[in-house]
Amino acid sequence: MDAPTTTSADNGTSGGGAGWFTPHKQPESAPGSEQDAADGRRLAALRPVGRAAPSAEGNQSAHDAPDPSTGISPAATDTPQPVTSESVTPEPEAPQPATSSGTPSTDAPPSEPGVPTQRPTPFQDASPDAVLIRRTMAEIAPVADKVTSYFYALLFVRHPDLRSLFPAAMDTQRDRLLKALLTAAEHIDNTPVLVDYLQNLGRGHRKYGTRAGHYPAVGECLIGALSKYAESVWDSETEAAWVRVYTTISQVMIDAAAADEIRAPAWWYAEVVSHDLRTSDVAVVTVRPDQPYPFLAGQYTSVETPWWPRVWRHYSFASAPRTDGLLTFHVKAVPAGWVSNALVHRARPGDIIRLGPPAGSMTVDHTTDSGLLCLGGGTGIAPIKALVEDVAEHGERRPVEVFYGARTDHDLYDIDTMLRLQQSHPWLAVRPVVDRHGLLQLPDAIRTHGPWTEYDAYVSGPPGMIRSGVDALRDSGIPPQRIRHDSVEELVVTGN
Repeated sequence: MDAPTTTSADNGTSGGGAGWFTPHKQPESAPGSEQDAADGRRLAALRPVGRAAPSAEGNQSAHDAPDPSTGISPAATDTPQPVTSESVTPEPEAPQPATSSGTPSTDAPPSEPGVPTQRPTPFQDASPDAVLIRRTMAEIAPVADKVTSYFYALLFVRHPDLRSLFPAAMDTQRDRLLKALLTAAEHIDNTPVLVDYLQNLGRGHRKYGTRAGHYPAVGECLIGALSKYAESVWDSETEAAWVRVYTTISQVMIDAAAADEIRAPAWWYAEVVSHDLRTSDVAVVTVRPDQPYPFLAGQYTSVETPWWPRVWRHYSFASAPRTDGLLTFHVKAVPAGWVSNALVHRARPGDIIRLGPPAGSMTVDHTTDSGLLCLGGGTGIAPIKALVEDVAEHGERRPVEVFYGARTDHDLYDIDTMLRLQQSHPWLAVRPVVDRHGLLQLPDAIRTHGPWTEYDAYVSGPPGMIRSGVDALRDSGIPPQRIRHDSVEELVVTGN
């Protein structure tokens, strides 16, 4: 697509409907698909039952981990690192997601899709646009904070109506939007990876209230920020490349959102029906969605509580789909974690939360009979338990080996459940692994047993455990493409 001839977006103009980034086609809304007035006739608006709103905690400067999706969306979600089962990553929160590919699973990322983990096309083989994009990114890398701040300043000054789409506190959101845009741009030559990533982002961003008309404003301000801080390499050719790339990115997301609008709501209301405090900082929370919620074992969703509007965190489902339609999450309250602390210490039966769409590819391939090697650390055991139930419900007899890691015996909060599953299924082996003063760690236990060359591996837990677990699995002879995990931002950055 040819880019229009124009000057830099940083010229004080506001863009509007017919400017640079206006989509070449506007999707039609499906009849009855909008979630505005109709929501009032469903479960009452988000409300905590009979308890006070947050007070001083709202002044904290460190928030929950970002959403694993880290998408081009204007709302906080948990992690650029996933989530433990919460499950995509611990809340000092960083998004996670996806299989080696990845999938989030902590208070993190992200109904959002995982950040692509494949390396971009080698520089020497890159398209002309990709070369210009990466040159820009290299130029702004040392001043990324300034670029981000300027981007949001432009967005909120020129388009103040968009401010309401973002959380009140922007500290966890600040880097996420720009990082998602730049990540997508960097993968512009890798069509399969890019399209999958963007389609997930487009679907997931519906819950923020993102509309097709918002994309031109974001694109205009992106160009404005880049042109200011990449001035030494910025020219008309570079600007045209960014316009083309952003137009492609936004159109894929818009089309995916429009298609999703026909078949699914932007979000679900869900009522808390049980709250089981397993330890002082871990709760098992079960909710009832207001309408059917389709998902696969091993996936995750994003959660918003009534105490922190527009702040979303990712949590994995702790069971396979149930006939009663209930959904269960394992949540660990982490320091300064707004969403996780609300779910663990404030939520009670009767409270209403919101759920984004399901996401993640850490699911079982039932077309093969390979064994499953599952590593779950902390609340990362939640999606592992769901995978075990999924195998059992399919009536398969494939071997499943579960290594349940924790720092102390006390942290094995769900070991009784896992051992009961082991008693019911002879093909399942559950091995608790407690790190006693560093003398025994999960990777060591993996290497002690095996061989694992005929197994598909699944890893869920905190970022450090995921990294060490993946290394141990590769050392054990499992090909990278057969290792699925909650992807963490650092793994993406290092190209793993």
